[in-house]
Amino acid sequence: MVCSSFEYFPGVPIFHSRDLIHWRQIGHVLDRISQLDLRNRRSSDGIYAPSIRYHEGIFYMITTDVRGIGNFYVTTDNPAGPWSDPIRIPYGGIDPSLMFDDDGKVYVTTQQGADYDSHAIQYEIDIATGKL
Repeated sequence: MVCSSFEYFPGVPIFHSRDLIHWRQIGHVLDRISQLDLRNRRSSDGIYAPSIRYHEGIFYMITTDVRGIGNFYVTTDNPAGPWSDPIRIPYGGIDPSLMFDDDGKVYVTTQQGADYDSHAIQYEIDIATGKL
């Protein structure tokens, strides 16, 4: 399980459980400045709504850096780390999520717009690069 960390560093605490009742923190996903630089951030800036996925031996954590680089994901083969540097994705406001389809395609679903114009969008990416 991964959790929002807002303006705190290291970012995105990660927890492990075998029974979904007892949880043990195994580290932080974003523990290097090259992944997350919060030195000039204010309260409530930073990381919101991360999600974690596992596909073909790789863990993916996707999230939003609301006042920084926007939506991105990082990868690892061991959830305790180390995790990669961020791979930025081109669209979306907040709350991104990854979906790995049976045909090998990968999609991002996220929020776009504000107020009454807010809506969900989905688009295909190259999971190696984050590009459309």
